[in-house]
Amino acid sequence: MPWLGARAGDAHARERLEGAPLTDADAFAAVFDACFGEIHAYVAQRLGPDHAEDVASDTFLIAFRKRGQYDPSRATARAWLFGIATKLVGRHRRQEARALRALGRHGAEADSAPGHEDRVSAQVSAQSLRPELAAALAALHRRDRDVVLLVALAGLSHEEIATALDIPYGTVGSRLSRARRKLRAALGGSNPMVEMEEAGRG
Repeated sequence: MPWLGARAGDAHARERLEGAPLTDADAFAAVFDACFGEIHAYVAQRLGPDHAEDVASDTFLIAFRKRGQYDPSRATARAWLFGIATKLVGRHRRQEARALRALGRHGAEADSAPGHEDRVSAQVSAQSLRPELAAALAALHRRDRDVVLLVALAGLSHEEIATALDIPYGTVGSRLSRARRKLRAALGGSNPMVEMEEAGRG
């Protein structure tokens, strides 16, 4: 279950829209209304609030331009949008890794640390993450980090992640397993998924 704080009515709106083509302006507007908050929060968790508005807006701009290519029989609109957002986050991967490393070094008090990257990391909405978890996430390969964060932050299923990232279903499982194993080792054996879910509620 995602913990991104979507509005209560959004789940019902998404259910009505599943399987609907997005070529109709009203259908696209309804998807925007139902999903923008989740996409924005996901990007803010990954890149910080300074970039969340731009990247979330770009996600929907790209989706609008490519709405004719969206195939509702292949993916939910939500999974498709998270795929676009994740690709855009990938363009900022160095910034994400720097922010996570700074958070790992300084924890939630990163705002008192010198340097631009540390000031940016202080604004990361995921600053409630334990420094060890943030450092462990930064150490993951981007592809593994994408999968684990789509599970933890967006609540996507393996099938939705496979569709969103355009990778085989089995690859999702192997990347997630590898990421969990590395995170668990870095966290002294604690469950990384529980850590991230607790950090999101905190």
